[in-house]
Amino acid sequence: MFKSIVFLLRIAIAWLLAIILAAAVWAELPLIGRIEWPIVIAGMLTMALVVAGALSHIGRVRLIAGRLDKGALDNRQRRQIEIPLEAGEAFDLLDAAIRELPRIGDVESARDSLQIRAKVARPNNYGERPLGRWNPLVWFGVPRNQILATVTPGADSSSVLLICEPESPAWSDWFLVDDGSNLENADAVSRAISRRVGQRRSTEKAAAVQTSAEKELTVARLSLLHAQVEPHFLYNTLASAQLLTRGDPARADEMLGHLIQYLRHSLPRDGQDMSSLGIELERALAYLEILKIRMGPRLAVQVDVPGALRATALPPMMLQTLVENAIKHGLEPRTGGGTVWIRARRAEDAVTITVADDGVGINSQNSGTGIGLANVRERLRLLYGEAASLSVVANFPSGVAATLTLPDVAGAGRGREADRDVQHV
Repeated sequence: MFKSIVFLLRIAIAWLLAIILAAAVWAELPLIGRIEWPIVIAGMLTMALVVAGALSHIGRVRLIAGRLDKGALDNRQRRQIEIPLEAGEAFDLLDAAIRELPRIGDVESARDSLQIRAKVARPNNYGERPLGRWNPLVWFGVPRNQILATVTPGADSSSVLLICEPESPAWSDWFLVDDGSNLENADAVSRAISRRVGQRRSTEKAAAVQTSAEKELTVARLSLLHAQVEPHFLYNTLASAQLLTRGDPARADEMLGHLIQYLRHSLPRDGQDMSSLGIELERALAYLEILKIRMGPRLAVQVDVPGALRATALPPMMLQTLVENAIKHGLEPRTGGGTVWIRARRAEDAVTITVADDGVGINSQNSGTGIGLANVRERLRLLYGEAASLSVVANFPSGVAATLTLPDVAGAGRGREADRDVQHV
């Protein structure tokens, strides 16, 4: 109440001094200066309109802000708003919030300087003022407000300085009121910014949930893939073993032994999302041993994997996918067969695993659809982000070399398996 009384007295005293000055000038006028009643009536009418306008301003500010203090009653409003976005994004958000204000016009956006200027027409909340243009509360002012917004970049966020004021000099605040329109504009822009930041966070949260769901779906699909053995491979292996039992039981027994080893490593392990290079290598070698019996001298295998790297964490079936690609799209289409190389090395804080062949090459008609390699890349992205990669290049003098690069998070130098350093099969 005290603040509203001070505000009312300030405007009343300012206008009273102006009326006294006008009366003094009137008194000095020749002839009509002796007639006092016109200036007295004009002064009383002016004071009545001023007090009524000031009371209307106080009532509307209380209605908008729910409080009465100097900050709320002022014609010029200042806000400091923190936005958790980088400067460019904060500027775009602020620009959109200002442009959606009612009665907005003449918006000037300067992206380089991160400044926005705009004009806002004042609403006629209660219709035209009494006496229209003869009302003293509109004599010195323009019925428009203006907005100046500046974005200041920060480390992780941006700060917005928002100024809403009448389109008239500061001295006019002693005589004029804005009916709370600048308070309304400042609050509207603040609310719009909060709404847009909240909407952005909701969108990001929804995207994160969707990404998580997609990841879980991908992992579920991969687990199902892991639990499945290729029917054609199983059928061909059993058919070959059955045929060998008639003429070469020893080789048939050897093939079934490798098949058992392959199937043992292909069964899913509960609670274990990751395998190791050693375990995946045993699976791949069991697979290659079966194919060696079927393909005979057409297939040669060379493995160069240090024992210290056998403990390197590796997603299940990833090495197997590269080995199967080398066989199906590299060596099987080639009449004379060829060689598959499996090699692993440590490079600084990463481990590289290469599967190469000297088959028909990457540009042949038998190079496949690339679905297997695409799945490998997607799994690497989901598990390691940008820290892992798969590169596929042409091998010299023929064939393809596929290289996995994985972060050495487990410190593979402290190997947990006592496997042989080098195998030559």
